[in-house]
Amino acid sequence: MGDEVDYQTDFHRAESFKICNFEENLPMEIFICENVFVPLRSGPSHKSEMLSQVLFGEKYRIIDHIGHWYKIETLFDNYAGWIDADHIQNSPGNEKASGHVLNRSLLCYKNDKTKLVLEAGCEIYEPDFENRVFSAGKNKYSAGSEFSPACLKFSESIADTAMKFINSPYIWGGRIPSGIDCSGFVQLVYKIHGINIPRDSWKQAEAGESISFIEEALPGDLVLFDDERGKITHVGMMLAQGLVIHASGRVRIDTIDHQGIYKNEIRGYSHKLRTIRRIIKK
Repeated sequence: MGDEVDYQTDFHRAESFKICNFEENLPMEIFICENVFVPLRSGPSHKSEMLSQVLFGEKYRIIDHIGHWYKIETLFDNYAGWIDADHIQNSPGNEKASGHVLNRSLLCYKNDKTKLVLEAGCEIYEPDFENRVFSAGKNKYSAGSEFSPACLKFSESIADTAMKFINSPYIWGGRIPSGIDCSGFVQLVYKIHGINIPRDSWKQAEAGESISFIEEALPGDLVLFDDERGKITHVGMMLAQGLVIHASGRVRIDTIDHQGIYKNEIRGYSHKLRTIRRIIKK
């Protein structure tokens, strides 16, 4: 995820990827998240690290449980972790139904007329722009006059989409513009463009095809960085030749060369370049 690496959590993160055997009393359905997001934690406790988030409209299956905590696996990026049963709102969903990804925030209303502000990256189903309604699971939601096909379409480049989230604050484990980490940021941008990439930066370092030299990098290419131990700890996206956009404190733009990211405020390099990956073949 981000560049604030806590090596004590590596074991818990690895454990979160282990798929447990189903117990006889576990539901086998696919569920759809109906909160803006739900924290996905490394263990069955609010004190456990937030590894990631499940966003509104994303599907998951339950794979284990301990008391009020459920271990789930998301269908979008096959990420596993623990959620508090009291913290979520969900409903059974159709595994084959395809969600439409929002490219911006959207104010909507639940059946009880209470408000919900969805963010970019959330998914909606069966959008009816004429009547300004959509569904998620078994529930219907209404929206205002701003609800239109423009909320779901993308006409700009990957780099232009990334620019929309400039200054979004950094939060470890975050996947939405109001709080996002480095790998969540690039995953979000690609998700809006209909492309699934892995959740964590070390997995993103294996996606797509390798680019040998920074001079060959194109807008949208992923640039990944390692630490003194050779561990991938950070990821950004090429914005233009010599410029990278990445989440470090906030989503920001810095200069980049064959050595890594150069930050003017520290008059030095903050991240050492390890590899460049091209997700979209040009």
